[in-house]
Amino acid sequence: MSRPRLVIVITLAETGGAQQYVAQLLPAVGEHFDLVVAAHGSGPLRDATNEAGVRFVPLRHVRRSVNPLRDVVGLLELIRLFRRESPHIVHANSSKAGILARLAAVAAGVPIRIFTVHGWAFKAHTGLASRVYLWADRLVRPLTTATICVSESERSAGLAARTCRARRAVVIPNVVDVDAAPLARQGGARSRVISVGRLKAPKDFITLTRALAHVSPSSFEAQFVGEGPDRAAVESEAGALGLDGRLRLLGDRADVPALLACSDVFVLSSTSEGMPVSVAEAMAAALPVVATAVGGVGELVVDGETGFLVPPGDASALAAAITRLLADPVLRRRMGSSGRSRAEAIFDLGRFRAAHLDLYRAELARIGLRLPSP
Repeated sequence: MSRPRLVIVITLAETGGAQQYVAQLLPAVGEHFDLVVAAHGSGPLRDATNEAGVRFVPLRHVRRSVNPLRDVVGLLELIRLFRRESPHIVHANSSKAGILARLAAVAAGVPIRIFTVHGWAFKAHTGLASRVYLWADRLVRPLTTATICVSESERSAGLAARTCRARRAVVIPNVVDVDAAPLARQGGARSRVISVGRLKAPKDFITLTRALAHVSPSSFEAQFVGEGPDRAAVESEAGALGLDGRLRLLGDRADVPALLACSDVFVLSSTSEGMPVSVAEAMAAALPVVATAVGGVGELVVDGETGFLVPPGDASALAAAITRLLADPVLRRRMGSSGRSRAEAIFDLGRFRAAHLDLYRAELARIGLRLPSP
């Protein structure tokens, strides 16, 4: 019996939580499907695809930023891809690819169209961009066979905004491989604060930079891991605030677990989130977490137990929480240990993969197909 055909589409192959989500699916899904991953650019996801023995198709015209002319060309590129591959399922990830891929899948006659919400774009943007994404997601809602939300809060937001349907929206939380995560050293000569994410909204590294300027300069060094269009602005802000000697921008790195293991406090200052993988990785490394109370973050971080939750955009609150942890190594270790225990309890990579396979299996059954055993 031939295997069903599945195309997973994501906007970019770079470092990010959505990319890691896809990479974690590949070993299990590749055993059951004739699988193709399509994305723009290069990065860890492309490497993970090659390591899993899965075909990777580079996209030329599907990009993150909104550009009407290029987006039309990107739509046509995806239609050609789907007609060539004739998949039974298209599984779209990230906002831009999520919209274009669902439209293209209908045009190409793909019977099953799944979209994973890693964070609704209408929440992550403001003004015109927010309204465009909101109406685009509403437009393609009837074309969506199933919507996967990475947190309960994202499902609730989508139902309230009418961007997904209750009967066709499921929650499959993000996970990390806890057993593979090295534990943080906790207790070097100088405490290290670390943050991981793309240097672009909704990751608010400017507010975090301002918060660090209010932390005692002798108590820490800081590292931002990630790349993005806001790098120059963050560097400029750090220089203006006198943080040049204490804050390092490391760019994209392939050794994030090792960097976490050499740190003392993890911080995420986003203005919008789904279910951030970076927080999950920090918990698995037994790091206390300071994070903004947005999206699904509160489903991960227990305020006062595994870290502290603060309002988004509040540099003073971030600084106070960071200062409290830097000043109390016993509190850091206790919260980090609690975070690790919580990670062990709630993150199950096998269950994560099985939930996706169960969804694929159910949708294939709707069109009269069966998912064979590997």
